[in-house]
Order: sequence, then structure tokens, then C-alpha cells
Amino acid sequence: MTEPWIDRFPQLAALPAEDRRLLTARAAEVSLPAGATIFAPGVAAESFLLVLDGTVRVQQVSPSSGREIVLYRVAGGETCIMTTACLLSDERYAAEGIAETEVTAVAIPKAAFEDAVARSAGFRRLVFADYAQRISDLMHVVEEIAFERLDKRLAQRLLDLAGADGAVLATHQDLAAELGSAREVVGRQLKELERRGWVGLARGRIELKEPGRLRTLARAD
Repeated sequence: MTEPWIDRFPQLAALPAEDRRLLTARAAEVSLPAGATIFAPGVAAESFLLVLDGTVRVQQVSPSSGREIVLYRVAGGETCIMTTACLLSDERYAAEGIAETEVTAVAIPKAAFEDAVARSAGFRRLVFADYAQRISDLMHVVEEIAFERLDKRLAQRLLDLAGADGAVLATHQDLAAELGSAREVVGRQLKELERRGWVGLARGRIELKEPGRLRTLARAD
């Protein structure tokens, strides 16, 4: 593989030439269709993945209830903390990664990843800086679920997901996974927003009729 992909990651592009060659020599570009399972619980990590294009949703599913919670997403120019953690600790995945869109990524085999971590100070800094940032993001998710009211979080998520037409294309289950709640609970919250006239509900679609009121709710103490 030639080196242009590495320029998508500024910290890697800034590495010395020898470190860049260390990473690119054994890297392989992979393409995955939307909906593909990239990794799953109980499976060992085989490669360090750097996403070039597309989005990967990392989520955890309760084996007892089947409830899902979205932990984070990995977009173009980013790496996956779950994969990094599994490679560094030699543990198996505890969550699953799903391609939300078509995904193009670069896969660096485990042995090459370990070699690069050992030999390149710049690569080590990148790996641990990304790891620290993602841990901070995950702590924010935990804090929101534990301490923030669901109606506030739902209002903010609807605003975040709304398209240019002011509509959200998502099911109650999709929103429940985003918020770490149960579908029935989210459904009741949506019904209350509909009763107030703030949203309109249809199958797989939520129209934001009063986005200003939703913003006020999302900012409420």
C-alpha cells in the first residue's frame, strides 16, 4: 500500500519517515457494507483499525434483556478505543461494532501494532491520547445516564438527530439504544412530547414541531 491514507491522520502524518514506513508496510485497506458486524463480544481483536470513511457504531447489548446502549461512534479520521484496549490487554471484545454506513478503514495487524507501539514514541502518544479522549467521552455517557433526566436527554438527542426538514428518522428502539433506556420508557416520553404539541409521531419518523421548546427543555436544570 502507498502512504496517502496516513495523511488522513495528522498525528501519524507527522511521524518520522521510518515510523510511517513501519505502519504502512503491513497495513491493508478494507471496505465493509452498511450493517456489517466489524467485531462482536467474545471475539479477539486481530487488527488496529483506523477509519477513513463512514461511521462505526459501538454498542453493548444486555444478554439477559436484549437492551442496547450506544457507547460511541467512530468516524473518518478516528480509531476505536475498544479495539485499542483489547489489543493492549490481550482481552476479547466486550461490545460490538456495527458499520452504520459503508466503511472504508485501514487495518494494521496486531503484531505490527505491537511493534509500532514498542518502537515509535509518536505512535504511542497517538494511541494513548486517543484512548484518554475516548475514556473521557465514555465517562460523559455514564454521567448522563446516571444523573441527567431522560426527558432532557431525549430532547437534546432529537435536536442532534434532526435533518434539514426538522424530522428524525428513528424508531423508539433506536432512541432507547442512544439513551441507554428501555423502548417503553422512551415511548412514554415521546407520547408526552406529542401531547404537548412539540413533536409529531409516525412510524420510524419524528417531526420536531417546536424545536425552540425542545431546546429549552434540553437546557433545563
